[in-house]
Amino acid sequence: MSGNRPEVQARRTGRYDSPVLILEIERVLDVSARQSVRAEFRFDPESPLVVCVELLIEGGLRVMWRIGRDLLQQGLYSVSGLSDVQIWPSHSEDRATALLQLASRDMAALFELPVPPLAEWLEYTYELVPAGHELAEIDWDGATADLLQGPRAQSD
Repeated sequence: MSGNRPEVQARRTGRYDSPVLILEIERVLDVSARQSVRAEFRFDPESPLVVCVELLIEGGLRVMWRIGRDLLQQGLYSVSGLSDVQIWPSHSEDRATALLQLASRDMAALFELPVPPLAEWLEYTYELVPAGHELAEIDWDGATADLLQGPRAQSD
């Protein structure tokens, strides 16, 4: 991985911080070829079940993935995920990394992530919204009433 240090930023949105983690990660192209990719991890306490990951390849497009926060956390230490998002720790002797595979239709990409800064950032997100409390602030009565009313006609 590159020697770049990660940047952690926090943005205020309402009563919570919305932490952003910026990392230089590597896309694994084959055994000896890698491509540097800038990854921005965003956590919104108003939507605490997911982490948004924006991948920015220099000179290329931006790609956004929404990954379950618990899936990402678990994958730093053991195999996690099925189908289009999978993450597992790699067995590197000199540094703690994890491999993230993202698949869409018949294409897939493999990325190597540094575990320490990502684990620290995820820990902070769990301080903001603890595990098991992600749905605690939902107004279930209001949500149920909205569902029971069905679609509303738009007024001009």
